[in-house]
Amino acid sequence: MNQVTRSDVARGAGLAGLARISVAIEALAQPWYIWLFGLGGYGVYVVLWGGVNFLSNLLDLSMTSALQRVVPQQGDDTRAHGAVKFALALSLGMTALAALAITLFAGPIASTISAAPEDAAQLPLAIAIFAWALPLWTFVEVATSAARARRAFGPEIRLRLFWEQIVRIVFAGLTFAIGLHHIGLVVAHLASLALTAALSLRLLGRYYDLGLLWRAPIDRALARNVAVTGLALLPSALSTRALIDAPPVVLNLAIPGGAGAAAAGLFEVGRKLSTVPYIVRQAFQYVLAPLSSAQARVDRQAIAALYHFASRVSTVLVVPLAGFMVFAGRDLLSVYRREALPALAILTILSAARAFEAIVGPASAIVEMIGHRGLPLLNSLISVALWIVLAALLVPSMGALGMAIAVAAGVVAPAWVATIELWISDGASPFDSRLVVGLGIALIGVAAMGLAVQALGGPLRFVVLVAIWWGTSWLAMRNGLTRADREGLGGFARRLKLI
Repeated sequence: MNQVTRSDVARGAGLAGLARISVAIEALAQPWYIWLFGLGGYGVYVVLWGGVNFLSNLLDLSMTSALQRVVPQQGDDTRAHGAVKFALALSLGMTALAALAITLFAGPIASTISAAPEDAAQLPLAIAIFAWALPLWTFVEVATSAARARRAFGPEIRLRLFWEQIVRIVFAGLTFAIGLHHIGLVVAHLASLALTAALSLRLLGRYYDLGLLWRAPIDRALARNVAVTGLALLPSALSTRALIDAPPVVLNLAIPGGAGAAAAGLFEVGRKLSTVPYIVRQAFQYVLAPLSSAQARVDRQAIAALYHFASRVSTVLVVPLAGFMVFAGRDLLSVYRREALPALAILTILSAARAFEAIVGPASAIVEMIGHRGLPLLNSLISVALWIVLAALLVPSMGALGMAIAVAAGVVAPAWVATIELWISDGASPFDSRLVVGLGIALIGVAAMGLAVQALGGPLRFVVLVAIWWGTSWLAMRNGLTRADREGLGGFARRLKLI
């Protein structure tokens, strides 16, 4: 097996990062959705999509993560096809049955969701329709995960950016125009997912033989390997999704009527904007998962070197960007309806959490992929328990703000715990002199952003913040990365004159 290099990681992370820009597009689309359907209507949609997303991650039994580990380890291509076939059959079977059950019981489910009276009347229909997003989204996730398991990190870009996000924005405008004011977002989302799923099948055919995929045998040992691997990784996947999907659902259930829908919408506005810095870290997690699984059979020290590289890059990029999201938050939220402005405090808390998480790099992904099957479960329990306790204590009195604090703690804790575990088990730590230098420059830049916000106002403030962010990021990359790190960034580093 070829040695994995910094360039391999950087190139893959760049492509995966481009694919995950769909998150940024979704954040930019939020004002459009809220202007069309109102904060309450958007909040109901967020609750329904959060439920679908969480159920998808529960019922696919973490097949997406299992494929990252199992496929690269198969020496025989037929067995690799068998692993993907088993993952698709299991996950789609489970989610299709769940969608049917949700459709049949849409009325009782609707009665548990808080909504304004005009939205509540349409909830049973919205739930019955949107239930079928469950198998569609699961297929997209498993198919694209199977492509990533072949080290194909770029093909998702068109799917994630165009068909999944931009087409949804267009469909939302069309559904509103034809008078679907209460279920328009649901219909638009389902239509965009149907197109994405069809194209995901085509993507799957680029990296797997669809005929062989249909014929490939699934022996008991292979099925057991995929299932056990997925189940071992499931708690970690669920804890991650719980901190993303469950908070607006919990807020909606805890606060009655239209206020519950609005609280869910506010939280999602702040959370979605705060995920923009997370794109960098998530890109490295996507790439290092299959690479670590394959490399673990060859050289654990090589994984440690890649971990150092990924941690330094995520620190110098994410910390300044998180600071920008905090201090430019008021300007960013000014394009929303005024009812969304209270999301600034939520954005501040969650962006700060993403910065703390980024400093330790993709430790969680590496712990999951190099054979520590018990540790992801422990980390997941820590994360979920901390979130549940803090949410129970803070949400009754603080609402969405209390939920943001609880989620921030649940996000940061497992990342740092995984770092300690990786240091104990493999002697790998993200911290070195270069990371400290990069972090120091990043923090100085964030402080400069804070001073600019105090001294300036209007459009000039935003322009100055952009300039400080860009300058800070460049200086942090130039001084916080080794020359080998910068060379590993390839053309990106050359264009920015980092080397």
